[in-house]
Amino acid sequence: MPPAYHPELKRRTLLLRLLPATTTRNLSFRRRMMSREPSRLVEGVTTDDLVVDHDGLRVPVRTYRPAGSAADERLATLLWLHGGGLVMGTHRDDQQCSRLAAAHGIAVVSVDYRLAPEDPFPAATDDIVAVARWLVDDGASRGFDAARLAVGGQSAGGGLAASAAARLADGGIDVRGQLLVYPMLDDRTVVRADIGRKDHLVWNNTSNETGWTAYLGVPAGSGDVPHGAVPARRGDLSGLPPAWIGVGTRDLFHDEDVAYAQRLIDAGVECELDIVDGMIHGFDMLVPRGEATRAFHASQDAFLRSVLGLDSRP
Repeated sequence: MPPAYHPELKRRTLLLRLLPATTTRNLSFRRRMMSREPSRLVEGVTTDDLVVDHDGLRVPVRTYRPAGSAADERLATLLWLHGGGLVMGTHRDDQQCSRLAAAHGIAVVSVDYRLAPEDPFPAATDDIVAVARWLVDDGASRGFDAARLAVGGQSAGGGLAASAAARLADGGIDVRGQLLVYPMLDDRTVVRADIGRKDHLVWNNTSNETGWTAYLGVPAGSGDVPHGAVPARRGDLSGLPPAWIGVGTRDLFHDEDVAYAQRLIDAGVECELDIVDGMIHGFDMLVPRGEATRAFHASQDAFLRSVLGLDSRP
């Protein structure tokens, strides 16, 4: 029997049960709705929109910096990847990115990676790696310290962060850590017989099949998945950067996230696993002022301070 919902969710679960799953049929509508989300910057943070031209790719990004930092001041940098099931979402992830920039005095670079099904794997990871290499090669002149670089993301962005961390490690680029917030790591969850198609709120296995199949270009959970597309299918996890993985017990991704964390630990990779009882996918955005969210963010913040060598901040 699944655990009870966290009391801070209150009546939100009743409303969320009425929301339809993300499917190919309603994808255009969901994209339009997500693009209309209002900007919510944390006070004291400035943004800049630019296009990274590197490795033959032109990738839009939005950067976030503390307002008081000098333009040429080299700041520790978090490469951030938005959520959206690999098929939607926006790099204008203002609330989360500005919070992280303000809390730590760092730069956050949010990547407008290409989306499936128009651009399936490896388009998104190619975009992310191009931006990471740009930070290493040219970022110093813009105030980014590539010697103190971490990658992170939420949901699908968390899965892409894990993929990018592996590709960058394979390519000899040093990443200090990977911040994986309820990450989407394993397409094989789609075909689990013990999970119903509509058992989970916000993102269920119907939505999961839509996202993974669009991204992979083949049926999710099949034997024809492209090599390197799915983090949980990587055979050897040794040598990857330290990781933080956080997920709720009522999240569709709970089991795959816990399994991936254990595999990292077994491979000798430092990994902190933060499990929040009774919480669903995206709970920190649903109850941003709740005690569980504050504790969830504090755990992420401690990890970033550690891997990036930052001074403690209130």
